[in-house]
Amino acid sequence: MRYRELGNTGLKVSEIGFGTIPVLSGNVPVLPDYYSPDVDEAVDIMLLACRMGCNLYDTAIPEEYGDAEYKLGVFARKVGRENIIISDKARFMDGNDMFREVMRSAENLGTKPDIYFVHQVDEKNEDETFSRYGALDALCDLKRAGIIRYTGIATHYYSVAARAAADSRVDVIQTSGNIMERGIMDRIAENEDFKGKGLILNKVYAAGCLLSTFTPGELIGGVLHWPFSCALIGIGTPEQAGIALTEYPPAQFTFEQVKERLSEHFPPIGCTRCQRCVCPRGYEVHILLRQYNYYHLGKRYWAMKKMRMNIAEVYAACRSCTGRPCMKNCPQQLNIPELIERIYGMTE
Repeated sequence: MRYRELGNTGLKVSEIGFGTIPVLSGNVPVLPDYYSPDVDEAVDIMLLACRMGCNLYDTAIPEEYGDAEYKLGVFARKVGRENIIISDKARFMDGNDMFREVMRSAENLGTKPDIYFVHQVDEKNEDETFSRYGALDALCDLKRAGIIRYTGIATHYYSVAARAAADSRVDVIQTSGNIMERGIMDRIAENEDFKGKGLILNKVYAAGCLLSTFTPGELIGGVLHWPFSCALIGIGTPEQAGIALTEYPPAQFTFEQVKERLSEHFPPIGCTRCQRCVCPRGYEVHILLRQYNYYHLGKRYWAMKKMRMNIAEVYAACRSCTGRPCMKNCPQQLNIPELIERIYGMTE
């Protein structure tokens, strides 16, 4: 296992981190119905990962991750708390709510989290998160009190990540990227503000979608050139631990090579999710383009449900738009109105 500096925190983290979604149990929306190990099984899987060199374990509050916090706490006591780094998160933007949730997480874990993230910060709730007395302020107070060691912002939006990078209160940023959805990571690599920040990457497998076309080694090796500190992989079985924690050589793919591989199975939309396709009416074009690709990569029910949420109004707005700023800003020169029409046709 290789290790990288986590920004300016002084921590050294394993290049591959353990995502705890697959080891949870409970009636929660993200529960993978084909895992759900009991406590002993979950702890054994985490112990195996630790023996293979993994030292960062990422979890979240019970409403999202079921009993994963508790299982991780049992593992921490068994392996020795000083031997691992725990990152935790909660989706609360108000300072009072965040303070309460961090204290609850510490109780569930039976220990203090090393890094705590404001989870899923987006363009609608970022002002509250970053405001005075918002969630980030609460994390700073908890850091000063010694309840957590480092503050974090977790987001799928480049604009939010860039705001976090420019904010001295933020120690670590967690965001998403893979060999297909590389737009955020490409922009981070170009932005000097991110230097000195710890950067944790998730969605390396694109929620499992890319495993139908690429091997785990290609997906993991294909992201190693980006300037993150740790890539999180969801691990639910000993076999998955062995695959994810193997030391893979860098295997840099160009975006053209990724599209070519996908083209063997379906006509992909060549969107990197750089998020430059800003719609004047506020529609998130990049999410619809992603769901089209996810649909063809096997997530049919889930992707179709997402596409049907607002595709009719997006299609109507797109047809009446004359400025086309989304196309002007797209580095891939995509004909976005034509693609929106294609997606609308699929949902019909």
